[in-house]
Amino acid sequence: MNDTAKIEKNWKLLKGKPSLDELRTEYPEDWTVVERELAALARRGLGRMQAVLEQSNRQEALLTAAFSRGRKSYKTQETALAQLVRLRMLQLALRQHCVAVASGVKEGKVRFNLVNGLLAQKLLFRQGLERKPVALFWFRLIWPLLWQKRRLMPLVQPQGIYCFYSQPLIEKLTELIGSRSSLEIAAGDGTLSRFLQERGVTITATDDQSWGHAMSYPEAVLKREAREALSLYNPEVVLCSWPPPGNNFERQIFKSRSVQLYIVIGSRHRHAAGNWGDYEQQSAFSCVEDPALSSLVLPPELDSAVYVFRRIATER
Repeated sequence: MNDTAKIEKNWKLLKGKPSLDELRTEYPEDWTVVERELAALARRGLGRMQAVLEQSNRQEALLTAAFSRGRKSYKTQETALAQLVRLRMLQLALRQHCVAVASGVKEGKVRFNLVNGLLAQKLLFRQGLERKPVALFWFRLIWPLLWQKRRLMPLVQPQGIYCFYSQPLIEKLTELIGSRSSLEIAAGDGTLSRFLQERGVTITATDDQSWGHAMSYPEAVLKREAREALSLYNPEVVLCSWPPPGNNFERQIFKSRSVQLYIVIGSRHRHAAGNWGDYEQQSAFSCVEDPALSSLVLPPELDSAVYVFRRIATER
């Protein structure tokens, strides 16, 4: 296999979002390096692990963007890919550890028993993994009865579900958006847009559909990268639910002249969602967390936060 073919093979493997086991098998020497770093991190505690995870997300986004932009020398590409492989291994291993901490399951698969599974299904889903707007009355009544509640998010996150939306949250978002044209980027299975459309909101759901390995995208979710969608639809309002940490697309929102309001549903923990570097560097929008909205994202154990960016009026 020549140098170019080797680079293409490795890049294709990474873009396919391989599992940690697949990466360990394919790159055993790199895994040895990562193992040593993980052992050092374990001695420094969970807080340090979360900080490193946030940093690695940013590094991966920068390396991926640089690698995608153009062809450099083989040696430069080989070095960049090796860094990407190790970063991806580190991220997957750290997230695996966080899942174990969150679920309380240290070995084997995370599962609900029959009772917890049935209650969670009735409370949160219409059928299968199709989410429904959650009634707060029933949630507050039933959720405390689930003694395996810590297992919920580790079970559903691999299918692209990062939170659940309460009925009052959808009502409040509907009021915020009003009659303005709106766009959801990185919409996943389009659940949030679907709930808002049911309330009469004019919103288009878009996603680059790079998570086809984990979920099925309905026809209502249009295959569009964020930059393309923003340019095509010129929305006044943009929503994004749990944007990937360190992503390279949110910055396009702050550059889009049509956007007056940007609503992010994410986390209070910076390593978990959103590009905080771009949030802090932009100056066109004010940003506040809305505690009332944050409290309506479920389950509460997620430490979710809703951030509202409003364009700052400029004097003419």
